[in-house]
Amino acid sequence: MMKRIFGVMMCAAIGLSAQAQRMNIIPKPMEIIEKTGEFVIKPSTVVYADAAFREVAGLFSEETGIPVSAKSRQHNAIAIVKAMKGGILDSNTYALSIHENYIEIQASGRAGALYGMQTLRQLMATQPDGNKIPAVTIVDRPRFAYRGMHLDVSRNFFPLSFVKKFIDLMALYKMNTFHWHLTDGAGWRLEIKKYPALTQQAAWRTHGAWTDWQANGRRYLQEGSPNAYGGYYTQQEAKDIVAYAARRGITVIPEIEMPGHSEEVLAVYPHLSCSGLPYKNSEFCLGNDSTFTFLEDVLDEVREIFPSTYIHIGGDEADKKAWKTCPKCQQRIRTEKLKDEEELQSYAVRRMERYLVGHGRKLLGWDEILEGGLAPEATVMSWRGEKGGITAATEGHDVIMTPGGYVYFDSYQADPATEPQAIGGFLPLSKVYSYEPVPAELDATKAKHVLGAQANLWTEYMPTTYQVEYMTFPRMLALAEVVWSPKESRNWDDFKVRLQQHYRLLQKNR
Repeated sequence: MMKRIFGVMMCAAIGLSAQAQRMNIIPKPMEIIEKTGEFVIKPSTVVYADAAFREVAGLFSEETGIPVSAKSRQHNAIAIVKAMKGGILDSNTYALSIHENYIEIQASGRAGALYGMQTLRQLMATQPDGNKIPAVTIVDRPRFAYRGMHLDVSRNFFPLSFVKKFIDLMALYKMNTFHWHLTDGAGWRLEIKKYPALTQQAAWRTHGAWTDWQANGRRYLQEGSPNAYGGYYTQQEAKDIVAYAARRGITVIPEIEMPGHSEEVLAVYPHLSCSGLPYKNSEFCLGNDSTFTFLEDVLDEVREIFPSTYIHIGGDEADKKAWKTCPKCQQRIRTEKLKDEEELQSYAVRRMERYLVGHGRKLLGWDEILEGGLAPEATVMSWRGEKGGITAATEGHDVIMTPGGYVYFDSYQADPATEPQAIGGFLPLSKVYSYEPVPAELDATKAKHVLGAQANLWTEYMPTTYQVEYMTFPRMLALAEVVWSPKESRNWDDFKVRLQQHYRLLQKNR
């Protein structure tokens, strides 16, 4: 059956733009055949799944209200089933067939079953009558393995309920990696039991508005102090988010900043700074062995919470001035036979990578980790344009593209005179959609190191969940299509037509 479907699909390229009026799916599927007729959801409709996909069926039932049946049937039912041998081999691929009497999702792996389920949910939600779903056959799979969204909860803290909502919408549009930026100078957001001051004090600041806090000297308060702004996630709450996301096919990657962007840590543990004084430095002292003891202790607990292959260590925007005059850092440079402070940072990154690799994990960092030499197995997030990503891929390292000019959703998306205050820049929806994650400079062999792309939400100017949503949507939908759909099938005018029906869907999820 599946071989026959794939054969028919190869002849179905004509007329896809006309189908977009009924098939308002984002990201655009790889192959679509629209058919006559429709499936009508009735009170008697049920969803059934093979044993491997019963959890997927349960999630679909929770989202749609259609009950799960323990028994398979071919009439007025939605079936999520294992693909037959010789059919779908890739675990991310799915085939969705909608007939007048039944709907079937075939997949060989859980990821494919989830993606087929989300496509069906979109079809239901974007029809004039959500109980009538047009007949169609779809075969689909993602272009890139890594399809990410980042959320900064340090500059502004957001409740668990919102984080789950954010993950729900990621899943609906088949994004599969949630990069959780948990620590930065503006606040530490994860419980670390060995270092309680991180959440008793470094999670709370004197001013809610990040700009006001900066202007008034960047001070932290004790938890419970009058007017203290902040918050943190307990380890159990973070584990809850990991499980919630995993059920929806999303991996959570935590980011623990080092060696820079660490003012909050050094305010409560000043002995880890070059000066030994609170509020003076932003960077850890890399000549101090206690720094590495602290970082490894923290990551010991982080590893217990987050099972992700990657742990993000930041590595960006470190001001190296203090290292130049710090006796301990200069001694480290001499002892390790390093050239300069650039290589000192590389030493720290390599040391943390050895720790992570030794515990079965991989290091992920912003493209500054290239400076002074890249750690052997590190993966780079290229944010300062694509140069860092090109360099890393050329050297044989994996890369995630996240250039500021295309995927920094803290930039203005329309005329700044009509928009809420943002950090700057101009990133309209059309520019996000135009992004191509594989740079032309990379040949086919090097291009394989580009794992995908990610959008970043830095929240200095997003004090509320409503503002985060406003800056995220619909730009996330454009990126979702960039990282999922075949490059040759993307069409801006067609995307705009399909997008119209998703505004209503997004409003339902407010």
